Amino acid sequence: MSEPTLAVIYDLHSHTTASDGLLTPEALVKRAVEMRVGILAITDHDTVAGIGAAREAVSRLQLPLRVISGVEISTVWENHEIHIVGLGVDEHHPVLTEFLAQQSERRVQRAALIAERLEKAHIPGALEGAMRHANGGEVTRGHFARYLVECGKANTMADVFKKYLAKGKTGYVPPQWCTIEQAIDVIHHSGGQAVLAHPGRYDLTAKWLKRLLAQFAESGGDAMEVAQCQQAPNERTQLASYAQQFNLLASQGSDFHMPCAWIELGRKLWLPGGVEPVWQNWEKSYSEKERAL
Repeated sequence: MSEPTLAVIYDLHSHTTASDGLLTPEALVKRAVEMRVGILAITDHDTVAGIGAAREAVSRLQLPLRVISGVEISTVWENHEIHIVGLGVDEHHPVLTEFLAQQSERRVQRAALIAERLEKAHIPGALEGAMRHANGGEVTRGHFARYLVECGKANTMADVFKKYLAKGKTGYVPPQWCTIEQAIDVIHHSGGQAVLAHPGRYDLTAKWLKRLLAQFAESGGDAMEVAQCQQAPNERTQLASYAQQFNLLASQGSDFHMPCAWIELGRKLWLPGGVEPVWQNWEKSYSEKERAL
């Protein structure tokens, strides 16, 4: 009797040192293989800078892993920061390149304002500290959080956000990102699929989450994340029903940033029945691309 074939594990949301992840692209793909992930999307915040190095490492080390080129774009909707993941984008597409340069400039401006507010709260050197932690990658609030933990202002990054960086706190600066429609448009222009990231994390009531999903779908969004490795009870089932209701494909991803006890590459990533996976036509599209080469 032949051995059963193990299902391929898809992890379609992860981060490297190109944004606020702690692992280099090479270290990330190595860890993905250790965790038995077969298909990994690298989706750094507003940058595709880590994808080339990840692919090079997979090729050089002959790793059994397919890297999907992705990006996580920050948007603003009804005064909420909403993240849209692009999967299968052409990371060299000129429209995407220009757009991400604009997002990067917005990040630089926001970082300067955060540092200015923290300075007034008698926390000097925050911009330099955040940039040191970013080490050439896109500066995020996560880098500020690491600096503030380093300075002893809080014990954990979560505490930093509660005390300093959340809405209404000392270092909070309202985001000035693009719209959801603009993010979807640039993802589609660069050949990708637009996925609403972690819809359960926006602290929205069911009524407002449905409004968000309706607008996302009406604007041409393709899919929504349904499965993550850490979710509230029944959240996965509820999100699956929303995917069906709004005719969206279903995606899954760990949103991995660093090795930790509760979030890991590939962990508990499976989709409930009744939804259509975002990757359902990927093999066909890859075959078509290969024939075109």
